[in-house]
Amino acid sequence: MSVTQSLQSFKSRNYRLFFSGQSLSMIGSFMTETTCAWLVYSQTESVALLGLIGFLSQVPNLIVSPLAGIWIERFNRRNILITAQFIMMILSLTLAIIALTGTISIWQIICASILQGLLSSVETPSRYAFIMDIIEKKEDVTNATALHSSLLSGSRIIAPAIAGIVIANLSPGHCFLIDGISYIAIISSLLAIRVNKLIIVGQNNQTNIWQNLKEGFIYAYDFLPIRSILLLIALVSFLGMPYLRIMPVFAIQILQGDSTTLGFLTGASGLGAFCGGIYLSYQTNVVKLGKIIAFAPAIFGTALITFSLSSNFWFSLMIVPVIGCSYILEYSSSNAVLQIISDDDKRGRLMSIYNMSVMGIIPFGNLFISGVASIFNVTNVLIFAGLCCILGSTFFYKNLPKIETLLRPIYISKGIVYE
Repeated sequence: MSVTQSLQSFKSRNYRLFFSGQSLSMIGSFMTETTCAWLVYSQTESVALLGLIGFLSQVPNLIVSPLAGIWIERFNRRNILITAQFIMMILSLTLAIIALTGTISIWQIICASILQGLLSSVETPSRYAFIMDIIEKKEDVTNATALHSSLLSGSRIIAPAIAGIVIANLSPGHCFLIDGISYIAIISSLLAIRVNKLIIVGQNNQTNIWQNLKEGFIYAYDFLPIRSILLLIALVSFLGMPYLRIMPVFAIQILQGDSTTLGFLTGASGLGAFCGGIYLSYQTNVVKLGKIIAFAPAIFGTALITFSLSSNFWFSLMIVPVIGCSYILEYSSSNAVLQIISDDDKRGRLMSIYNMSVMGIIPFGNLFISGVASIFNVTNVLIFAGLCCILGSTFFYKNLPKIETLLRPIYISKGIVYE
C-alpha cells in the first residue's frame, strides 16, 4: 500500500487544518506537562506528590466525561473546542507569567493541573466526535483516528526533549510561554474549518440531563459490540497501562540503570506507539479492525509478561516498543469502530464513556497496581496484569463472530464495503 493511501485523510481540507493545528498545540501541551513535573520534583523531591498531581489531573475524566458527552450533543462541538482551547491558552500564559516572575508555587501547579484535567475531560471527547464531523468518507475514519494517535504518540516523544532543552537554556517559564502561544495554531485552524454538519441538536435539548446520561450508559451497555469493546479497553487501561508508573522500579532496581535508562525505556514505548499508529493508518478495511481489537491485548499482555521477566536492558528495550504499539492498536481501533457504529445523536455520549474507560480508569489503575506492587514483587504484579489482558483478549475473540454478525448490517447501512 502506498504512502498516499496512508495519508488519505489529508485529502480533506478540514482534516489538514485540524491536524496541523493540533500538531503544534499538542507539543506545547506535553511541554507544559513535563515542565510541571520537573518543577514539582525539583522543588520537593517527592515522588508521592508527583503521583498525586498526575492522579488529580486525570480523575476528572472519570467524573466529568459522561456529563461532557451530553454537552457535546447539545452544543456546537467546534465552539466547545475553541472555548476549551482558549481557556487552556489563558492557563498556560498565566503559568508563564508567574514562572517568569519567579512567584510560582506548588499549590499553583496543583490547581493548574486540576483545571487542566477538567478542561481535558471535555475537550478530549469533543475532539473525538469532531473528527466525524470533518471527515467526509466513513472509510477514512480509521485513517484519521490512526494519524491522530500517531500525532499524540509523536508529541509525547518530541515534547519532553524540547522542554528539557528550553529549561536548560532558558527557563521553565519559557516552556509555559511556548505552550500558550501554540494554542493560537489550533484555535485559528478550528475557526478556518468549514463544517456542514455542525452538531446534532434534537430531542436531547428537550429531556432531562440525567435522563440523557442514563440513556447513554444504557445504549453502551445493551449493544454487545459496544459493551465488549469498552470493557476490553477499560481492562487494558486499568491493569496494563500502569506499567509506565512502575517503570522506574524496573529501570533502577531490576535493570540496574538510572534516569537515562528510564528515558530510553519510556521513549521506546512512545516510539512503538507511534509506529502502531502509522501501521493502522494503512488499514483501509474497517471491518478488519475487529480482529485487531481482539488480538492487540493478547500481544500487549504477552509483551508485558516478557518485559517483567527480563533483566537485560537491551532485551527489555526491544520488548517495550511492542507494548506501546499493541496498546495504540487497541486504543485507536476501538475509537474508530465506536465512532463509525454509533448513532449520530449518541456519539458524543459514547465518546465520553470511551474517554472515561481509558483516561478515567488509568489513574485508578495506577493506584491499584502501585499499591499491589508495594506489597508483592513488581514482576509478579506485571505477570498478573499481562495474564488478565490475555484472558480479556481471549474472551473478546470468542465473542467476535457474534459481534461481527451484529456489526455487519450497520457497516452496510453506512456504505462501508463488508469483506
